[in-house]
Amino acid sequence: MRLNYLGPACLGINHPALEGYDLSRFRPSCYLVEVSAEAGVDGPVIEGDVLVVDEARAPGHADLVVAEVEGEQRLFRTHRIGGRMRLMPTAGPRESIWARQLDLRGVVVSQARRYGL
Repeated sequence: MRLNYLGPACLGINHPALEGYDLSRFRPSCYLVEVSAEAGVDGPVIEGDVLVVDEARAPGHADLVVAEVEGEQRLFRTHRIGGRMRLMPTAGPRESIWARQLDLRGVVVSQARRYGL
C-alpha cells in the first residue's frame, strides 16, 4: 500500500491521528508516514493511520517496513530467508519481491489511529 511522507517525528506534526500521542519518545532517526486510501478501512493498517518509521533500525523477520518501489514509498511485511529478505505486500497484488538494502527506508515502530471519526 502507498504511504505519504509527513516529516520527521521530532517536528510535532499536527495530524488528527496524533492527538495526545507523545512523539518525543522516539529517536531522532524516526519519521512519520500516513497510509493512503488504497489500504481501505478494514485490517490491521487502515486508511489515515500514521506510522512511525525508524530508518536506523535493521529489519528482522515479520517486520512492517517501508520500501521505495517504482518511485513510491510502500508498506511491506518482511520474510527472512537465510541472509536475504523477501518483501510481502500488505495490500494489492500478492506478488512478493526480493529486498535490496538500497530500497529499504525503515522499520515501522509505532502506529497511531484516529478513533471517533
